[in-house]
Amino acid sequence: MNIDTIKLKANSQKITYQSGFSLIELMIAITIGLIITAVLGALFLNINRTNEEMAKANSQIENGRFAMQLLQADIVHAGFWGGYAPQFDDLTYSSLPIDVPTAVPNPCLSYSTPWTAVHITNLIGISIQSYATTPPTGAGCLTNLATNKKANSDVLIVRHAETCVPGDVNCEADIADKLYFQVSRFELENANPYIFNTSAFTLHKRDCVGTGAPQALPITAGAIAEKRKFISNIYYVRNYAKTIGDNIPTLMISQFDLAGGVPAHMAAVPLIEGIEGFNVELGLDNLSDTGATVNYTQAVAWADSTNLSSPTNRGDGSPETFIRCTDAVPCTASQLINVVAVKLYVLARADKISPGYTDNKTYALG
Repeated sequence: MNIDTIKLKANSQKITYQSGFSLIELMIAITIGLIITAVLGALFLNINRTNEEMAKANSQIENGRFAMQLLQADIVHAGFWGGYAPQFDDLTYSSLPIDVPTAVPNPCLSYSTPWTAVHITNLIGISIQSYATTPPTGAGCLTNLATNKKANSDVLIVRHAETCVPGDVNCEADIADKLYFQVSRFELENANPYIFNTSAFTLHKRDCVGTGAPQALPITAGAIAEKRKFISNIYYVRNYAKTIGDNIPTLMISQFDLAGGVPAHMAAVPLIEGIEGFNVELGLDNLSDTGATVNYTQAVAWADSTNLSSPTNRGDGSPETFIRCTDAVPCTASQLINVVAVKLYVLARADKISPGYTDNKTYALG
């Protein structure tokens, strides 16, 4: 055996002797691994928590936007009666109007009372109402708004005729005993320009027949005029979504429909969760474009009687002032017939609580 062989064996023994980990090295490796795992776990939890908060914020923003869009879509149709305009609001009506609302109608008045002609006139002439602390009550509302409404949030009522006719695509079919509104299109029926009832819809359309100049055409009664479902929606916020105590404020709606065969405002149903509250301001059009005060009890007066321009005692369509209907200062009928705009202030919140977060801010709605 030569010297080179001895050195090779020694090196082999040395390499074999130094392979593997010591206990201390293993403990250090485990410790480093635990630290990395803890950091990754904390990072994962932070990312997960951030994603949850972002989801809450997105849901909150989306719920608030949806609430505004839903309320706006209904408000823009307020006062639509299928082509009919009350005498006091019809600039083509030259006589003294006899249908000016005399009182603010109670939307919860039972239909079985029954509704009088005066009450119906008030319903048609006043298409938007709002209440603050004390909402309307009565047998005509199956939900007691006084006990179901969240404090410091308003109640909004919107009325109009359905924008589609029964039988149209995506329109509810004609259902017996529901309340409908039918407008006459035939001049000789102007003594009864509309029917607001659950049955006996007998008004007609115009039917021009014959030949010759237009003024020589005989105008007769044509087909029966279409009728539209009466829409009345009550919006408000309550303290819970599904069960009392879940503490998820929710935007509610009570729709006018059939309850046991009798028209009434149905039991309220949830619309959008996470709506903390909303307040309503109504824009009043009190002045004409000439600056004169609006007076609907008079016949239309024109600044230019020849061209029938600038009615001096009717509004110009723009609100001069905004008001909020409260218990201390309730809105009157003369104010509500002048409503031409609505301001909505909606406060939305997340439907789940963020641990460790407390909101101490005060929000001014309007």
